[in-house]
Amino acid sequence: MASNPTRDDFAKMLDDMLGSEADGGFEGRVVKGTVTAIENDKAVIDVGLKSEGRVRLSEFARNSDEHGLSVGDEVEVYVDRVENADGEAMLSRDRARREAAWDRLESEFGEGKRVEGQIFGRVKGGFTVDLDGAVAFLPGSQVDIRPVRDITPLMGIPQPFQILKMDRRRGNIVVSRRAVLEETRAEQRQELISELAEGQVIDGVVKNITDYGAFVDLGGIDGLLHVTDMSYKRVNHPSEVVEIGQTVTVQIVRINQDTQRISLGMKQLESDPWDGVAAKYPVGMKLNGTVTNITEYGAFVELEPGIEGLVHVSEMSWTKKNVHPGKIVSTSQEVEVMVLEVDADKRRISLGLKQAQSNPWDDFAEKFPVGSTVTGEVKNATEFGLFIGLPGDVDGMVHMSDIAWGISGEDALALHRKGEEVEAVVLDVDIEKERISLGMKQLEKGAPAVGGAPSASGLKRGDVVTVTVLEVRDGGLEVQVGEDGATGFIKRSDLGRDRDEQRPDRFQTGQKVDAMVTGFDRTKKPNFSIKARQIAEEKQAVEQYGSSDSGASLGDILGEALKNR
Repeated sequence: MASNPTRDDFAKMLDDMLGSEADGGFEGRVVKGTVTAIENDKAVIDVGLKSEGRVRLSEFARNSDEHGLSVGDEVEVYVDRVENADGEAMLSRDRARREAAWDRLESEFGEGKRVEGQIFGRVKGGFTVDLDGAVAFLPGSQVDIRPVRDITPLMGIPQPFQILKMDRRRGNIVVSRRAVLEETRAEQRQELISELAEGQVIDGVVKNITDYGAFVDLGGIDGLLHVTDMSYKRVNHPSEVVEIGQTVTVQIVRINQDTQRISLGMKQLESDPWDGVAAKYPVGMKLNGTVTNITEYGAFVELEPGIEGLVHVSEMSWTKKNVHPGKIVSTSQEVEVMVLEVDADKRRISLGLKQAQSNPWDDFAEKFPVGSTVTGEVKNATEFGLFIGLPGDVDGMVHMSDIAWGISGEDALALHRKGEEVEAVVLDVDIEKERISLGMKQLEKGAPAVGGAPSASGLKRGDVVTVTVLEVRDGGLEVQVGEDGATGFIKRSDLGRDRDEQRPDRFQTGQKVDAMVTGFDRTKKPNFSIKARQIAEEKQAVEQYGSSDSGASLGDILGEALKNR
């Protein structure tokens, strides 16, 4: 007769069926169960435990109102607890689906594969994505390559995502839609670039316009049409040439395989206006052009569409110096210029604005030769003279020594003020250096004539005269002959034969000295020299009283000469 099973035998049988408590049992596991009944909004499911569990039908419906369950269907559920307070098993279909999804997602994340999901909600900083049971976070910056204002069209649509990070213990998954789009675009871009070649002519649509150019869609890939490659003529802004949505024909100028950037050009499809420019615009040619741009250093003048030349600020005006070009010319103004230099290789043409006009220094010299009397306004008084405004918008200078006879230069300067109208005589015109020398004292009665006749005092080269020191300077002495005679200058080196005698400070204002007239400057003003007088006297004494070779010393000879004198 067989013995009855003991309590230990029943426990062992139950452990074999449910698993031991050490193995965790059914709790925390996904198991298969059978739908035994459908009651109101719940499905009764038998998973082989001593009691059945109930699961809401909404957990089976997911994105639709129909759960699609029938009695006898086999389903997978998650066992949260084997028995609750009511003696029923606590089951979850959502948790079962989530656990299965995590297993699959961890495998795909490890392999770097894309996963499919649907955006179904909005949260702070981004959106929630259903990855077939597992909920992931989609940051707002990872939705698209460019910012998206309205994400509604993207919600509820199955689409691929890339898992950026996942932590099963914390239940966190971060995904990106942007990474998928960038990878797809990179693949398409590489495929399109492989079909393009430098020099190829292709049509495209202007997609965007910036200050430096326009981006052109070449059929899935963008190229940059730089503003300098739009036209040979000056383009201030790309919008002057193209507009968004316009279809343009461009040439592929360069393809950078490393950065996958494409440079485009439109002017390359036109004939180059710089071909043969040197023959077309020879140096010295005068022509009209239009001012297109003004800078600190000059103005650009368009000679024809695509050909511009630069008028440097130094070539703009004969008389206006250190003036901003914008005060001489204005944009869109038509001007006459002269070609100064052509460099076809560097695409540069140097132009002159003042060269196309008459030289006012030439005009003045022709109208007012040396010796002519002119009238002008004192524009400026400096420490060395007066600047006089003259006809033809030129200036002349009266040196302080040519203002008046018989007084020092400083005193003469003090006699005149800015804005005063004065009369002067033209002493010299240097066209190359653009200088006009004037004299005022030459108009005084008894003054030396300008340009030829000897002075009233009858001075000539070699004369020895007594002069009075008017002013002691570092460079020499300002002196005057007699009371109201001609004034002149004795340079420091002409104050004596010895170095000790060449110190101006050994002379005093009002002191009288003998000096020789050594010449005249361009204004017929005499130059004096004490040194020349000493040398001349020594030479004369040697010739008259013998030489040192005859036994007489130089001291004896000069002593005798001075005694006789």
